[in-house]
Amino acid sequence: MASTSTNKQPLFIDRVLHYVVNLDTATNDGLDIIGTNTAKLIVDAVSSDGAILEDVYVISRSSTGYNVNLYISTARDYLRPNESAFIGRLTSSTTVAERVAWEGMPKSLAPVPQVGDEPANRAFYLPKGYALWAAREGSANVSDGPLLGCQGGWY
Repeated sequence: MASTSTNKQPLFIDRVLHYVVNLDTATNDGLDIIGTNTAKLIVDAVSSDGAILEDVYVISRSSTGYNVNLYISTARDYLRPNESAFIGRLTSSTTVAERVAWEGMPKSLAPVPQVGDEPANRAFYLPKGYALWAAREGSANVSDGPLLGCQGGWY
């Protein structure tokens, strides 16, 4: 038994998750969150358990490469500037139907699937009380925006 009161058990996944959203109308003009954004809620751990994401990806639907920004926030109803933080960016491919993974995902201590030949595991922990949001950079809606997907599990 450990000499501290912290739980040293491995991370167990209760339920798997896999969400895919269309980013045609999910916009924010630039990196910093502005009041008129239409960012989309991707994973809601505010009203649920925390989550670990092993894969975050975009699938292109056009020959235009779109920047997709990821944010965490304590809000689940609207992405507000004072309640959010930028955590990463993906750029969709200029080839239709091509998948691009978030290569900037943080290194992880817990083992997760799909690590390939990397020297370290990568995963994104979304603690209970936070939500993952996404917005395509720009201010105009499009009809060929990328699809954003994430998979992992609730813990």
